[in-house]
This record gives sequence, structure tokens and C-alpha cells, in this order.
Amino acid sequence: MISPVDFVQDLVNPDLAFLPKALLMAVLSSVVCGVVGTHVVLRGMAFIGDAVAHAVFPGLAVAFVLQGSLVLGGAIAGITTALLVALFAQNRRLREDSVIGVFFVAAFALGIVIISAAPGYAGSLQDFLFGSIVGIPDEDVLIAVVVGLVLMAVLFAFHKELVAVSLDRESARALGLPVLRLDLLLYVVVAAAIVISVQTIGNVLVLALLVTPAAAARLLTDRLGPMMLLGPTIGGASALVGLYLSWSLDLPVGGTIVLVATAVFLLAWLLAPRHGVLTRARHRARRRTAGRTGPAPHGRPRRAAA
Repeated sequence: MISPVDFVQDLVNPDLAFLPKALLMAVLSSVVCGVVGTHVVLRGMAFIGDAVAHAVFPGLAVAFVLQGSLVLGGAIAGITTALLVALFAQNRRLREDSVIGVFFVAAFALGIVIISAAPGYAGSLQDFLFGSIVGIPDEDVLIAVVVGLVLMAVLFAFHKELVAVSLDRESARALGLPVLRLDLLLYVVVAAAIVISVQTIGNVLVLALLVTPAAAARLLTDRLGPMMLLGPTIGGASALVGLYLSWSLDLPVGGTIVLVATAVFLLAWLLAPRHGVLTRARHRARRRTAGRTGPAPHGRPRRAAA
């Protein structure tokens, strides 16, 4: 295993120009997904994120076959499917999860059919599904940076409206907020965040970037502002540590990043200041101890338990 100093030297090595690009993409996508994932966790829409992650696959496949931009192809497919899900879900005869199940399976199946028709598809299919640390074109890195900045601006501009819909849809509708339009906006944002992440971490694992850091942040704080700061911080740190470990130990970068983020989530689940399992167990033990040794009725002292 190489030392962190050696890793930094590799980052500035001109012969390893792909490594800093991979680091930039991993951290950028993790930070963006950490912010977007806050809304995903608050609204309990992880299944929607999974659907959009699968929905970008046919766009990636078409872009690969046509030798076009994977980011553009994935964006078109993901956003189209997200809009279809939002529109079909307005029919009260169908639950939203049913509509999502129909569209994400169909989109993923379409992507498999398209990519299987291309020569040499097996290796490309593996890269699409599990990510690749090498071979990210410079133009895709630039597109990802621009899209990431635009997403942050959109979320900042519509922060109050999106939070209102996430916390109570009926109250938001009563206040006159355009709930359907805000739903469409959030679906598009989720799709775009997934698209800029899929090349680094893969189609199968990208949902973890949306959910795991934000879920860990949710355990660590009860306030929305700190949660929106902690989510991308955990995501970005997981990307940095995961890329370092994958480079040092020759492990798949996407899987390593996800495992690091999962480790942080498990630590938060155990040790969070208010909601951690061990923390709550200690508080219960203290309350039981205080109850046994506290003052008895009528002011008479209670004997401590043997």
C-alpha cells in the first residue's frame, strides 16, 4: 500500500494525467450528489433515484454506439425518463413506485439491447455498470464541472420551495406552490447529478452517492442547513479516501468509494451524538441508573441498588 505522500506525487505526475481527472470527477460528483441527496433522503425518494440511475443507461449506450458524448446521451435519457415518471405519477390510479418500476426496468432493458448490438460491448458494458478510473475525456470533465455548478445554483435558487414540498406536499399545495413543476425540477436535478457521476462510479453504484452520505448526515444532525453541509462533505471525503485506497490496493474505484461512504454511515448509525444506537443505549442506561438511585417519595433517601 502506498503512502499518502506517494499518492500526492502520483497526482502531480504528468504520466498519470488521468488520476487527477478521476479525483476531480469523483469529488465533484460526490459533492453534488451529497447536496441533491439531501432532498432525496428527506422525500424518501431513493427508489426514484434508482430509477433515474437505470434510465440513463440507454442514453449512454446510444452515445457509445454513435461515438458521442456520454454525458449528453445520459442526460437526455435520464431527464426524459424522469419527466415521464413525474407526469404518469399524477394519475391517482397508479402509485408512484409502480410507475417508476415500469419505466426504470424498460429503460435499462433498452440500454442492454442497444449496447449488446455494438462491437466489443462487453468491456464497455462493465465500464457503464461499475465505472472506470481511466479514459474520462477532457470535454466530459468540463461538462461535469459546468453542470455541477448549474445544479448548485438551481438548488440554491429554489431551496425554500423544494424543502417545503419535501416536508409537506399538501401544505405546499395549499400555499400555492407549483408542486408538479417543483417535482419535475427535482427529478431533472437528480437525473443530471447521476449523469455526471456515472462515469466514475458506475450505473449500478451511483445511487449510493445520492443516498449514503445524506443518510449519514441525517443521523448526525436534526437541522437541514448542517445536513446539507455534512452530506457533500461526507461524500467528497469518501471519494478522496476511496480513490486513494483503490489506487493503493488496486481495487475498483466505484466500489471502494461506496464502501468508504457506507463505513461512515455505519459509524454515524452507531455513534451519532443524539441518534446513534450506542449513544441511545448509554442514555437509557443512565436513566435507569438515575431512577434506581434517585430520591424516594416524601423526601426519604432511597438506598442504592446492590
